[in-house]
Amino acid sequence: MTPHQPLDPAAARAATTTGRRTRRGTAVCAVVLPAALLALQLGLGTAARAQTQEQPPSGTRAPAGSGPRVASPSAVPDRAMITEGQVKEVARGGEITYPSVTSCLTVTVRLEGGGLVGAHASLFQLPGELRSDRILAALKDRVGDRGVTAVEVRGAVGAWHPGYFVKAIESYDGTEQPPVPTGQDLDGIARAVSQGLGLPLAAVTVEDVPDGDQTVSDRAPLARAALHRAPVYQAPVYRIPLHR
Repeated sequence: MTPHQPLDPAAARAATTTGRRTRRGTAVCAVVLPAALLALQLGLGTAARAQTQEQPPSGTRAPAGSGPRVASPSAVPDRAMITEGQVKEVARGGEITYPSVTSCLTVTVRLEGGGLVGAHASLFQLPGELRSDRILAALKDRVGDRGVTAVEVRGAVGAWHPGYFVKAIESYDGTEQPPVPTGQDLDGIARAVSQGLGLPLAAVTVEDVPDGDQTVSDRAPLARAALHRAPVYQAPVYRIPLHR
């Protein structure tokens, strides 16, 4: 049996210090490690949320530094071609073209503040398009509650009976015949359009024009008045009643 060797005091102190350092180090690690994991998780979560917010929609490229993209309503065009049975709109200063107006009537609504809403009414319905007794309702819906300064009806006035705006030719069966126009009933057509849009008769004008394409531009009276140094004519503003 090996005789017992006395422990060196310096070694004892070193061992004691090492033991304390080891125990303290273990305790510190036990506290620091969960905190580090928590910080790491928080950092990853923040980064994931930031990446989710900054990620542009698929197929689009977001500008650098921009936030989430918000879809904007489609812009109203400056020009439009309105064929038979259609209703469209152009922005302020824009222009509408109605092609091949032979037996048709066009109805153009001038909006307060600029812009046009137009309808191309056809005697006979084209496939997939509006009938003559549906066109004014669609035009009315498109205008909504916006202010109206004028309604212009142009086209083959002599080919139209005012009743065609109320009951289309296609609606008549063999038991009754559609009414036949006996001339240019300008007043009757103006009343039918006025009633169909829910606007005063004073807002509607009717004009018989030769066959062919029609082009209607949004007037800019302020610019013309400034050019000719003339006073600006303030047109009355009409509104379609909200109750329909």
